[in-house]
Amino acid sequence: MSFTRAILGRTGTEVCRLGLASSYGAPASTVEQAFDRGVNYFYWGSLRRNSFGEGLRALAPHRDRFLLVTQSYSRMASLIAPSLERALRALRFDYTDALLLGLWNGAPPPRILDACRKLRDRGLVRYLAVSTHNRPLIASLAADPQFDIFHVRYNAVHRGAEREVFAQLPAQNPPGLVSFTATSWRQLLTPKRIPPGEKLPTAADCYRFVLTQPAVNICMTGPSNAQQFNQALDALSLGPMATDEQEWMRRVGDAIYGKPRGGARS
Repeated sequence: MSFTRAILGRTGTEVCRLGLASSYGAPASTVEQAFDRGVNYFYWGSLRRNSFGEGLRALAPHRDRFLLVTQSYSRMASLIAPSLERALRALRFDYTDALLLGLWNGAPPPRILDACRKLRDRGLVRYLAVSTHNRPLIASLAADPQFDIFHVRYNAVHRGAEREVFAQLPAQNPPGLVSFTATSWRQLLTPKRIPPGEKLPTAADCYRFVLTQPAVNICMTGPSNAQQFNQALDALSLGPMATDEQEWMRRVGDAIYGKPRGGARS
């Protein structure tokens, strides 16, 4: 692994350490620019904007060179397949690389996993991913080979994953790990949230803080325009944070969190 590229856990796939999400308005041109700059993890999430889909369709000739992640929040097993099929029809793609089961704070039950296996048997899904805010759940499922990728919140404000996820991953054949909300829903970019005497972080600082953590394979970014995407790309060119920079980001994150606590931050 390098600062810019990683192997996505047990999928064995090399990925750019920045991923691109569909929910925030990135135009088609930004999707294509991201691919040209090496981004190859595209999240076709809960808000599937037409402009993002247009960009993905433009990448169809290169379908074998990127990972498509399609999310389902369904708690009804019978609805997972129709939801995925609609998403694929909208893109005119034959399969998704990862089916992301969204916001499960307990282990997905057998009926859900059976539905996912059937989709895999049909060739519509290659990998199974789970998104959760219940960090200990990842530790409990990480060694199970049927789960390939986990999505978890991690940023300078919410750092509990350092203790409850990163330190708990199996040393052999670990799952892929994808982080989200690097800017803590833009709290880290808001001047009035920054304590006196501390520098205001940039978006690139937020992504660098996350990517300096080697357990994170991919940090998601959700730009609404090309300028915001270029700010995220700056993180890759600037490289990992030095110790003093990480300490600064942690001080800012602690001030925003606002409550003293021992150990890692939640």
